Amino acid sequence: MTAVVDVLRTVIAPLTRTRVFRRFIGPSLLPPVERLVAGISRGRVQLSALLVPSLVLHTVGARSGEPRDVPLMYTPDGHGRAIVAGTNFAGSRHPAWTSNLLAHPDAAITVRGRRMPVHATPVPDAERDLAWARIEAQWPGYRGYERESGRTVRLFRLQPVRPTVD
Repeated sequence: MTAVVDVLRTVIAPLTRTRVFRRFIGPSLLPPVERLVAGISRGRVQLSALLVPSLVLHTVGARSGEPRDVPLMYTPDGHGRAIVAGTNFAGSRHPAWTSNLLAHPDAAITVRGRRMPVHATPVPDAERDLAWARIEAQWPGYRGYERESGRTVRLFRLQPVRPTVD
């Protein structure tokens, strides 16, 4: 299975760096396809997880206060935490989920069908290069989204926390 994933990554990774992917395919096609697959599988399968570690981030809207879910690629940081990057397909604006985490850092994630509470913290400037190196070891060229967006992409560490008992 690993060999198949490696071949798929080798073929697909360069496509994700094209303007067509960043402007049309990524933002327009991937989210509804992810939602469809998640709906059919009752949240047990994520399309993106076939290529990279993926999770569903469950946040509270920064302005609306409403629950929000978004599928994301993540990178393990080697210390039991996940790193997520607000690349927004190299768009000029930060994705809404990053504002949600800044406003409400206590969130939850679902990984391989298992939901767990997390606390999000922005990656400090002094640690950004190391975080990007980990991310690019998993998905080469991913930091190109930051360079092409013209903004500093928000990076977060998601630290699992023990659920509180009321």
